[in-house]
Amino acid sequence: MTAQRPKAIPTVQVDDDAVKVTEWHFPPGSETGDHVHGMDYVVVPMTTGTLTIVNDDGTTFPSDMTAGQSYARKTGVSHNVINNNDFAITFVEVEVKAR
Repeated sequence: MTAQRPKAIPTVQVDDDAVKVTEWHFPPGSETGDHVHGMDYVVVPMTTGTLTIVNDDGTTFPSDMTAGQSYARKTGVSHNVINNNDFAITFVEVEVKAR
């Protein structure tokens, strides 16, 4: 049996008619758990480091994060995000609601 990882810590900062803004804090060894993004979203890394992405088909790849260097993804992304580092990583996720 695989050991359970601690969960990343989400803190919702804004949730209105237009957007949902969540700060995600990843202590060392933590993960989001499998999830599907229901909205287009932008990620704004607050720290520099590499997270491990596990797609729903089982493929794994590194996701290099550079503080202040944003990126965007479309609705439907399905994955787990893991911090395999010995240091914490934080990013802000801005989800854009359909209008």
